[in-house]
Amino acid sequence: MSSEDDMTTIFHALAHETRRKIMDVLKLRPGIGVGELAQEFDVTRIAVMNHLAVLEEAGLVLSQKEGRVRRLYLNTAPIQMINDRWLDDFTSHWARKLTGIKYAAEAAHAKATSAKPTKTKSKWGQGE
Repeated sequence: MSSEDDMTTIFHALAHETRRKIMDVLKLRPGIGVGELAQEFDVTRIAVMNHLAVLEEAGLVLSQKEGRVRRLYLNTAPIQMINDRWLDDFTSHWARKLTGIKYAAEAAHAKATSAKPTKTKSKWGQGE
């Protein structure tokens, strides 16, 4: 499968609201069994299993057989591929800009607070 096919499969898997909710559950409860996961949704177990098949094909869900239970885990690597392809340069640019604003605001605050004389209060409420 080419990387373009991989991206198409990933976006197809992410396109459905139920599959995104499945990923939310797996993020919060890694290792949950299929039966327990199916109880979280107002659809049949078969429908949940079909959604899981799409997520597994995209590499977004990994499963591990443990006796009679199939444990499910969220795999964020495909989403990281999307970040690396389109967002990484963009986010680093804006992260640098925001960091610069943060430092400027902190410096302005420090300058403003050091320029003002401060009054201390005694335990009786009078300035000293």
